[in-house]
Amino acid sequence: MSIDHQDTVFFVVKNTQEQYSIWPNYRDIPEGWEEMGVQGNKETCLAHINKEWTDLRPKDLRDALAE
Repeated sequence: MSIDHQDTVFFVVKNTQEQYSIWPNYRDIPEGWEEMGVQGNKETCLAHINKEWTDLRPKDLRDALAE
């Protein structure tokens, strides 16, 4: 399977800085990232990310600016 194949299933993943990405289900999720319970084709996963990830700044920056 290829990352560009139309039948590739992806997971939505998030890191400790609350940044989102997609990851193909045939590969292990890298250290520092966690699965968010959403999977599907690329379009489905990216649509979920667009809905959830409204502030693109890393968590550390958001926290620092909030102080």
